[in-house]
Amino acid sequence: MNKAVIMAGGFGTRLRPLTMTIPKPMVPLLNKPMMEHIVNLLKKYGITDIVSVLYFHPEIITEHFGDGSKNGINMTYKKAQADYGTAGAVRNAAEHLKDRFIIISGDVLTDFDLQKAIEYHIEKKSKATILLTRVTAPLQYGIVMTDDDGRITRFLEKPSWGQVFSDTINTGIYILEPEVLDLIPFQEEFDFSKDLFPLMLEKNMPLYGYVNKGYWKDVGNLNEYQAGQYDALAGKVNLNFDGSELGKIRIDKTAVIPESTKLDGVVLVGENCIIGEDSIITNCVIGNNVKIGNAVHLNGVTIWDNVTVGDFAELTHNVICNNTKIGSQVRIEENVFIAENCKIGNLSVLNSNIKLWPNKVVEEGSILSSSLVQEEKWQRELFTDARITGVSNIEMNPEFGAKLGAALGLTFGSNAKVLASRDPDGVSRIMKRAITAGISSVGVNVNDLQTISIPQTRQELQTGKYDGGLHIRKSPRNPDDTDIIIFNKDGRDIALAKTKKIERYFFGEDIKRVHYSEVGHLAYPERTNEIYLTRYAEFLNLDIIRKHRFKLLLDYSYGLASTIFPKILGNMNAEVLSLHNYVDGSKFHPDPNEVKQEEDETCKIMKSLGYELGFRLMAGAEKISMVDERGEWISHMRLLSIVTKLFLETNRDKEPYKIAVSIVASSEIDDIAKDYDVEVIRIKNHHSAMMDATLDEKVLFVGGIYGGFIFRDFLFASDGMYTVGKMLEMIATTNLRPSQIDSLLSKRYVHKQETVVPWEKKGLVMRKAMEFSDDQERQLIEGVKIFQDDDSVLLLPAKEKACFDVYAESSDPNKANVLAEQYVRLINQWKSE
Repeated sequence: MNKAVIMAGGFGTRLRPLTMTIPKPMVPLLNKPMMEHIVNLLKKYGITDIVSVLYFHPEIITEHFGDGSKNGINMTYKKAQADYGTAGAVRNAAEHLKDRFIIISGDVLTDFDLQKAIEYHIEKKSKATILLTRVTAPLQYGIVMTDDDGRITRFLEKPSWGQVFSDTINTGIYILEPEVLDLIPFQEEFDFSKDLFPLMLEKNMPLYGYVNKGYWKDVGNLNEYQAGQYDALAGKVNLNFDGSELGKIRIDKTAVIPESTKLDGVVLVGENCIIGEDSIITNCVIGNNVKIGNAVHLNGVTIWDNVTVGDFAELTHNVICNNTKIGSQVRIEENVFIAENCKIGNLSVLNSNIKLWPNKVVEEGSILSSSLVQEEKWQRELFTDARITGVSNIEMNPEFGAKLGAALGLTFGSNAKVLASRDPDGVSRIMKRAITAGISSVGVNVNDLQTISIPQTRQELQTGKYDGGLHIRKSPRNPDDTDIIIFNKDGRDIALAKTKKIERYFFGEDIKRVHYSEVGHLAYPERTNEIYLTRYAEFLNLDIIRKHRFKLLLDYSYGLASTIFPKILGNMNAEVLSLHNYVDGSKFHPDPNEVKQEEDETCKIMKSLGYELGFRLMAGAEKISMVDERGEWISHMRLLSIVTKLFLETNRDKEPYKIAVSIVASSEIDDIAKDYDVEVIRIKNHHSAMMDATLDEKVLFVGGIYGGFIFRDFLFASDGMYTVGKMLEMIATTNLRPSQIDSLLSKRYVHKQETVVPWEKKGLVMRKAMEFSDDQERQLIEGVKIFQDDDSVLLLPAKEKACFDVYAESSDPNKANVLAEQYVRLINQWKSE
């Protein structure tokens, strides 16, 4: 086999500002474009007939390689007119691919043994073979699962931590038989991992994975570029470098370096370089035609071509692009990236974590700084599902908000209309104003609902007037944090594809502002509360609730429900005692199930006054907690069972339907559902998955384990105010008090333990859990849930912490504790292997 396709169309958004004017494959490593190293790797294994698939700045690649003769290969090119996806781009070059061929990215750093992979492909008689590798942080890649024979059984593209069932990932290197191209539609967007390979699985075609043991790194962002450069410099990756041995100081014969200059560690100096007297150069890559002055100190610096560095300059762990001029006595601190054609004046200081775009000028004597926390925290990604979370007024600051708003506006498109709302917190107010300003600056209109709950914002989006929305709130998980939640046009959480688009604009920083006459308009819609009240009344049987004359205690947690829910309860003819019934964003009212209070004021009031039922509405009005007439807080897990029982009991006469609950929920739900012949669907343990479950029209109820419930007829998302009303309706209909249901239902015990697992070990632990449970009954919805007789244990990697959550369930509480401890020990053993 001597045919290859190099995928060379990438924008390199996260490598900006290095890739502002060149495509990502042309970024240099050891003074050669990454793509040239790939060409050398292919040539090493006799693969010399190469097709390069181009899209972004194609002329730079064609000018460098020409017909390939100077590199000892035959290079042809296929330029895409649109983004056809990875597989679509290769299909577009099908006329050059009549025999077996290998596909490889032009922007990876690798020394894989391609011959062994090709031999494996032939031995297995595979139609497509994916080269795999094991990494410490698999979250950003496509997870591939294989059977014992190497045949691929499952793909997970860009998984969440709960879906990282292995640390074995797709490297983007494929060996294909030409007939596979017939499965790819011509000039349509089609992806290998998302479309082609799942289609091959569906057709039961031979599709194999080969785990290669060589070096592989996806140079995906600036830090990874630096790491790849250091690895290459240190000889950790076997690159063909013009016959020079890696791991030593290498100076081109045309370079001029005086004896007084000291070269330490591993240093590469390119052609026609001149270095002055008494300089110290440590672990650096210096390109061609570079001039370095006297007494310059460089440590861990990558310098591209035609750069000038003045006398007495000090640079540490930076990247300096082509044609940049750095003056005398300049100090550039760590992690600074300077694009081409910049000029840094004498005596300037550039603080850590700065990025300079092309053609920037830093005046003499300037001190340049930036928001360090923001750059460090959001180095890889902004979002957790549809949420961005950061420390209030530190990471979540006006500068960040304006930049995010511009990225949001560009994602929704010019002249779009976006809905905005917030909770009463002061930082939420600041952030909404900053984000709104950013959105307007790119020509997008904003309708501001001001202070209102998330369920009401979702209801307003359902009117179809908007292209999307956002809500800012104090985090219910940590009072020091602020959350930004982004919605689609229908009010659901934003889809993954759009979060990635927002991130591309945000990290790219090439925001296009509109003319001042075209900035977006800000409006304040009316009647939002009226619309909500009308829908609320339409979806409940108010007559049966009124006849019951409930005596209720309502704790509003100083939240937004206090502005609208009293009116609803008054319409229900309920006698209500209210607590914390005014809006105060400075207050953080913890969930009683989380703080484990023995007895709070709500319990005491319930006992002393003999009220029938008590609810605590969380500040955002999405979730509830419940205290019964005995003055006892019902755990969230038990509340799920009670609400499920009430729902099934009041919907006995419905056509066959389903309910959905979290993978963490106890098997009490399955036991209850058996009596009603209703199917229980298990879903991932977050609100986005709950909303996704309602896309199936037969799913009428979705229950979470944190007090959030979805009644699909009313809304596709959790709404604490509606949950209270619906519970009152169901209690009045069945005449079953929650305490009665609690005493009637069988009881299962779920014990949760947390154990520390470093981020880089999570994939390893998941792979070990998969191997350990391979011959046992298990569920792989999120995490690994293993069943042992009547008991079960769920091993779930946390999304936002370096730990695993272990949920052990049994009918015996002691047994649940022992089971959890057993698996915590196993996890600690696996992470040390």
